[in-house]
Amino acid sequence: MSGILEAKPKVGYFYKGEQSGPELNEALSISVDKVKSVPVVIDEETTVYDAAVTMFLEDVGTIFVVKDNLLKGVISRKDLLKATLTGDSGATIPVSVVMTRLAKIVYCYKNDRFIEAVRKIVEYDVDCLPIVVEEGENELRVIGRISKTSISRYILELAKPNKE
Repeated sequence: MSGILEAKPKVGYFYKGEQSGPELNEALSISVDKVKSVPVVIDEETTVYDAAVTMFLEDVGTIFVVKDNLLKGVISRKDLLKATLTGDSGATIPVSVVMTRLAKIVYCYKNDRFIEAVRKIVEYDVDCLPIVVEEGENELRVIGRISKTSISRYILELAKPNKE
């Protein structure tokens, strides 16, 4: 029915040789802007402790660090864990000390294809990508995020039967 398998009487089903049907290709080609969720951002002067509290309250695994609304870094659960394993509570350490800096961040633009964002998440083994727009040379503003959860939700939505 999707154009991937063919059926022959008394032989059975076999792979047709196409990777996917047109419906699937269309679904995977939408822009990330259509699947994005709201980003969780904090200022780069926020303490590690406050970042951990924010991460817990917002129920996310990645927070984007900004200064003057421009992306400066990313902080993850692992970053927070490493920062607190030193024995310090993190009450005085700013996230700018432990964050992953902009030069090493993988991101996507709002018009990038959904499947390209999925590829980046898998290839770079990250939980979440910021969706950005350029504000100037080497200046990016975060407008959304795409995570493993938002990808799973979109795929689950695709799999639901049509409501008539």
